[in-house]
Amino acid sequence: MSQTNESTADLKEQELEVREEQDEMQSVSSDADASVGEAETYKKLADENFQKLLRAQADFDNFRRRSRQEKEDFAKYASIKLIEQLLPVYDNLDRALLAGKESNDVESLIKGVEMIFRQFAGILETEGLQPIDAVGQPFNPEYHQAIMQVESEEHEEGIVVEEIQKGYMLKDKVIRPSMVKVSS
Repeated sequence: MSQTNESTADLKEQELEVREEQDEMQSVSSDADASVGEAETYKKLADENFQKLLRAQADFDNFRRRSRQEKEDFAKYASIKLIEQLLPVYDNLDRALLAGKESNDVESLIKGVEMIFRQFAGILETEGLQPIDAVGQPFNPEYHQAIMQVESEEHEEGIVVEEIQKGYMLKDKVIRPSMVKVSS
């Protein structure tokens, strides 16, 4: 009987070992299944992120295209506001020329042109155009362009004594320096 007990014990031991191996295999199998499931989850996440990236790139390309188009349109039509303001001046000059041809009244023509000049100057001033004050000021190459030096007893050296052509600034930028004569 002792052999039977030993055989039974050996069988039980072998059965236990088989069960342990089966449990191990099931554990490995479930780990593999979990790894496959986890890999699929990561693949789905990667695909979603890739699609988001593609959409973001497309949105950025569309934004860049719209921005470029808006910039081109702005540059193309930037002067429309100023042109709209100048059209009445243009119309008034046209009427003044017609009136001057029809009548010989030089005085009224001069008054009309002076009114148009004030209207034109007002528009330019509204847009930020300012004349550069030159005569009597020290010569400054940022604002003045010296075309001649003259001797002057009234002014010390380096003072603008005469303005040949008026200079202008648009807001804080010189768009045309004054052409001047400077004392030596």
